[in-house]
Amino acid sequence: MRKEAVPVPDAVGFIGRHPHRHSVGERKPPVGDQRKQSYVGRTSAPAHSVVKRGFDVIMATLGLLVLSPGLIAIALAIKLTSRGPILFRQRRYGLNNKIFVIYKFRTMYVDEADETGVEQTRYSDRRVTPVGRVLRRFSLDEFPQLFNAARGDMSLVGPRPHVPGMLAAGVPYEILVPNYFERHRMKPGITGLAQARGLRGSTADVELAKARIDLDLKYIQNWSLTLDLRIIIETVWREFLKAGNGI
Repeated sequence: MRKEAVPVPDAVGFIGRHPHRHSVGERKPPVGDQRKQSYVGRTSAPAHSVVKRGFDVIMATLGLLVLSPGLIAIALAIKLTSRGPILFRQRRYGLNNKIFVIYKFRTMYVDEADETGVEQTRYSDRRVTPVGRVLRRFSLDEFPQLFNAARGDMSLVGPRPHVPGMLAAGVPYEILVPNYFERHRMKPGITGLAQARGLRGSTADVELAKARIDLDLKYIQNWSLTLDLRIIIETVWREFLKAGNGI
């Protein structure tokens, strides 16, 4: 008695018709990646505000013009006291998790700088140059980000941009704070509500690391031009007049 062959579905066609089925041995994306993808495209009201964008362009351009003598002086001080480039470039998260290149004045010895941003700056960090300590003390190293704001990568005010894979209390931020990527629903800022409240620098403390994200999300929910102005004034007072913590 002859047995009839049983047709076997084409594996490629089957997977193509059922895209949500995982092939044998295929791993699901890590939890952090799944959370990141869930926020893509979910922009917030500040991200679409013409008023906020106009304010950023005008103030960033004016800032660059007014501060240009000081920026040139800082550039010369960096170049004359340590070898290497004047600017430090680093990849950071932007709107909708898009990666952009942020600009800062270089404050570390060129051989010691960590472009990944995983090794965070500490008090009395040996990697920081003498000029860099002054710049970080008064947050002067952040001024080149006015270029980022003028070109549209950043805003004057918003959640501070983090490097991909940034650690908080020794674990990836997106694992510590489940709604971490919610903060990327708007452009990152040169300063933010968390920084105006004194939360900046190391993220080693669990509660302080979580508090930063809470303030970022509070800002997004309550954004207004008046709030932006208040944050800018508070930042100038805390970082430039009183001097920050230098990290």
